[in-house]
Amino acid sequence: MANHKSSEKRIRTTARVTAANTARRNRIRTFVRKIESACTAGDAAAAEAAFKAARPEIARGVSKGVLNKNAAARKLSRLSARIKALKA
Repeated sequence: MANHKSSEKRIRTTARVTAANTARRNRIRTFVRKIESACTAGDAAAAEAAFKAARPEIARGVSKGVLNKNAAARKLSRLSARIKALKA
């Protein structure tokens, strides 16, 4: 249990930041899920549109520290490859 004002405040701050990070991570996962479901359905146009919407969201996750930059690049690369294979 916290004994100092500063540590009590830190607990409150951490809870707020954790909630924001969780929400952002879930939002990114939702965008990725939309791309994957479009790929599974074989709808290249919907997958492309979903990818265009997801790209800035993933980049925002990197800038906010929710995602590692290399993990985001890998995710984007793999999704892009799936969409490209779908078009071919």
